Amino acid sequence: MDNIICKEPLITLRILETTDVHANLMDYDYYRDVPAPELGLVRTASLVHEARAEASNTLLVDNGDLIQGTPLGTYFAKINHEVEHRSIHPVYSVMNAMGYDAATFGNHEFNYGLDFLEQVVGDADFPYVNANIFVGIGEERKNKFQPYVLLKKPCIDHHGSIHELMIGVIGLVTPQIMEWDKANLEGKVTVDDIVKTAADFVPRMRSEGANVVVVLAHTGFDGADTGEQGAENTVLSLSQVPGIDAITFSHTHKVFPTRDLQSLDISFKDAQGNPLPDIDHKKGTIHGIAAVQAGYGGAELGVIDLTLAWYEGRWRVVDSQSHNKSIYDRKTGEPLVSPDSRLVECIASAHQATVDYANAPIGMTSEPIYSYFAFVQDDPSIQMVTNAQTWYAKRYIETHRPQDRHLSILSVGSPFKAGRNGPSEYTDIDAGPVAIKSASDLYLYDNLLKAVKIKGAVVREWLEMSAGAYNQIDPSNPEEQPLLNPLFSVYNFDIIDGVTYEIDVTQPAKYNPDGTINDVNARRIVNLKVNGVPIELNDDFIVVSNNYRVYGGGNFPGILEAEVVIDSADENKQVLMDYLLQERHLDPTADHNWRIASIDAPVKVTFRSAPAAVKYLDDMPRIQYTGRLDGHGFGIYTLDLS
Repeated sequence: MDNIICKEPLITLRILETTDVHANLMDYDYYRDVPAPELGLVRTASLVHEARAEASNTLLVDNGDLIQGTPLGTYFAKINHEVEHRSIHPVYSVMNAMGYDAATFGNHEFNYGLDFLEQVVGDADFPYVNANIFVGIGEERKNKFQPYVLLKKPCIDHHGSIHELMIGVIGLVTPQIMEWDKANLEGKVTVDDIVKTAADFVPRMRSEGANVVVVLAHTGFDGADTGEQGAENTVLSLSQVPGIDAITFSHTHKVFPTRDLQSLDISFKDAQGNPLPDIDHKKGTIHGIAAVQAGYGGAELGVIDLTLAWYEGRWRVVDSQSHNKSIYDRKTGEPLVSPDSRLVECIASAHQATVDYANAPIGMTSEPIYSYFAFVQDDPSIQMVTNAQTWYAKRYIETHRPQDRHLSILSVGSPFKAGRNGPSEYTDIDAGPVAIKSASDLYLYDNLLKAVKIKGAVVREWLEMSAGAYNQIDPSNPEEQPLLNPLFSVYNFDIIDGVTYEIDVTQPAKYNPDGTINDVNARRIVNLKVNGVPIELNDDFIVVSNNYRVYGGGNFPGILEAEVVIDSADENKQVLMDYLLQERHLDPTADHNWRIASIDAPVKVTFRSAPAAVKYLDDMPRIQYTGRLDGHGFGIYTLDLS
């Protein structure tokens, strides 16, 4: 931002961001089959109407992760798209009606392949931009997509005069898409570093007449970002690229800037818990550059107000203010806006088709299936997934790799719905009929099933990495100690079934959440056994997981180099559905193959989960509810480790 004396005329340009909508178009939870006023682009649209009414000059953009994430996304990619005459995707019916100016791709846009992506975004009445995905090599190398767009916008200044501004909008995506969607992208495209690409293209945009440069960056904030090539979350470094006026960012489902510094996300703090320097949470700037991140699911609308002054022959940003508008009150749970009735009508048939699809029955469960306590004890929601993957792998090995029949098959699962996006995001399936929506609830992502052959030593390190989900507990400390490391992503907490083990949380973590070494000599995983016998580090195992993990997602040690022995095109979610259809009557009881090791001291260990979890506590004497809530609406529970 230029530190100059403001000259008239002045223009205020309002940039509006949606991001990580994840196919939450309606304010509806398809997994529970109930309205969900805390979600939905039909409600975000009402915020857009309000924000436009408050400002003369606006730009509406989307930052990606749009077409995947709910049964609606799955239905229109896998069912409707294949068997019916293709009509416009409901995502773009809504966005076209809302009048978006531009959008970029998130990593999940590539889950269904390039052909599907290019077909559906062809329905958009606005440009898609991405500058760091390329095709070809050498002199033939070129951008796969339109790297940026220069939008001519008539803008009204503070005196009512109209000026034509050229607004440059560029898109960038995290390079890890080449790992996470390797099957869809390998050999077809390459992806360059985000910061390097911005440094290459922003001067071009300026030279072509851009008065303002806005970066749509599908990457998150990482306080440890040092500008390393190919990093996943690079907003901190990106904000130092000359020529950028505003950044809309995304990917991590966080909200920036936050209204309440007491609830500031840990990624914006230093090791002592203080807000990082060079970030102004009141103004919403990073290294002086206006920035905003609008959370997840349409719950927030990101707003950046740029004040532009005409100075020395060009428009310059002389001030800015960023904030987020919410569709609901996080503390009371009350909606703050109503859905846009025009949009509700626009996608009514798509919504009903999704409800019908999601409620199709596929089995029965004798007990409830829930994920409220997945981080503190073996969990029935993960058990269903690992059972299904083991079932699939055994049949595959028997048919396609008989030479590996003698090897133990281990199966990996994670608590995908464990509060990442708030206290309402947990699996909770009642005993009784199990529908397609239940399988989607248990397995949230459209991953492909993969399996690797690895040594026992890698199994141990896999679990050591997963054990980084816990803070180190001090046995000598009589005060409350939070158990869970808030920097650790829920989808990286891998449980491995087929072995038994304990996790000693009094020891330091061996790995940091990004996969780097924290303490090379640390060991949290104890009593690691297979069939009651301690694992030999040189023994071979087949471990079933998904394409995200096998191709490097989460930076787990030793996996990326492993031999892939099941390179399936079948989705884990579909495998789960097939398993449920075969079994019909399910016993979801967890097999308790892992536990947190006991501590021989009167420690007070706490963790957070949904307040609704209290209904399951009667059979869990080690877990108690404190009756307290944290600043995000999570309940605080205690875990008895004596």
